Amino acid sequence: MTEYEEKLLKNIEEHGCQVTHVFDNETDTRFSYSIGIFECTGEPELIVTGLKRELALWIINEYNRRVTEGEHFDIDTLYSGFLDGFKVMFKDFDPELYADYLGSCLWLYEGKDFDAYQLIWPSTKGLWPWDKDASEEYLDAMPKLYLD
Repeated sequence: MTEYEEKLLKNIEEHGCQVTHVFDNETDTRFSYSIGIFECTGEPELIVTGLKRELALWIINEYNRRVTEGEHFDIDTLYSGFLDGFKVMFKDFDPELYADYLGSCLWLYEGKDFDAYQLIWPSTKGLWPWDKDASEEYLDAMPKLYLD
């Protein structure tokens, strides 16, 4: 077992999950995702795209805290408490994309036998990725990784 894998398992045991950040460059996080939430709670793992590392980390930890306390989140339902002033929703992450985005989850679960959500957040104008007026910049930050 590698040092990373040992640290991952220790963080899951101590905190209920590990958060991994995948970077585009030195300053921005391309996406962040949880590892271990499904194992500890039976609730889906979570991937957050297009937000800065600190905010994505906070959102995933808040999601972990809430599901650990027994809260359940349904897809296509608006929820508050994750982004100040904005509601968010969850969508089923496409299992066909697990290998491209959730590598450490594949290692932990020894395959695709787990569930994952993509957090969907609105643009600052209140638009969603499926709205026709959504900007290209927003759509780049919020790629469609979810099932319809």
